[in-house]
Amino acid sequence: MRGDLHQAEFAGRQVMWRHWPRPGGRPVLALHCALSHGAEWSGLAGSRPELAIHAPDLAGHGRMPEWDGRTDLHGESTALARALAGRIGGGGPVDVIGHSLGGTVALRLALESPGLTRRLVLVEPVLFAAARASAAWAPFVDQHREVETLVARGETQAALRAFLSVWGAGDDPAGLPPQLATYMQARIRLVMAIDAVLARDSAGLLRPAGLEGLTGPVLLIEGGESPPIIAALMAELAARLPRARRAVIPGAGHMLPVTHGAELSALVRDFLGQGA
Repeated sequence: MRGDLHQAEFAGRQVMWRHWPRPGGRPVLALHCALSHGAEWSGLAGSRPELAIHAPDLAGHGRMPEWDGRTDLHGESTALARALAGRIGGGGPVDVIGHSLGGTVALRLALESPGLTRRLVLVEPVLFAAARASAAWAPFVDQHREVETLVARGETQAALRAFLSVWGAGDDPAGLPPQLATYMQARIRLVMAIDAVLARDSAGLLRPAGLEGLTGPVLLIEGGESPPIIAALMAELAARLPRARRAVIPGAGHMLPVTHGAELSALVRDFLGQGA
């Protein structure tokens, strides 16, 4: 159940997205992780018929044009999310779900366009800079540098293997379906292209009094087996977001929307069912 494919221009941007139509369903914007695409949300859409989910392909992903090496991918992804949120909400607020990269885009959207977001579900939003003061920071930098070095050398298969060993679902690229492995390997450099925002906070998501000004409800979801830097950054976000609460899914890792879909679905149902 991969949803209906759509393409249209909003706010001067071509947007590609999947939509799971639900007459009378609550409109939800769902934003995928790096190296993925909008179909990541097929499982959630299939289990939550009360939600009309719209899931765009973020910049450089899915059916969007390949990255040109210059475009601000995170900024452009946020602009795409903003355009689609404005369409599905008719200019009013909508619920937003984001995973990993998509979680940081959702957070940026809420900060830059607060009138477009209502409730946020952030599944391990990888705003690594939030954990710079933690003990988890140095080990993360070492692992991240390994991927960066391999990408710079053009060793994309090795880079993807190193990346998935931490952020995948236990996958080895050699064991993935060939089409998926090719897709991910061709886009591994996108991980470094968004590094300035995620690891150095070039977009200012952690600026003083910024997160504290987000007064809408936020659900922070993490896996109990995720890398230590996730718990560290989630603690910082929870401390600064006024109406945030955390949920941990035991046994899950970073790819919990794929590996623990039923548990995620239940959390989303309970959180979004609490009203406006």
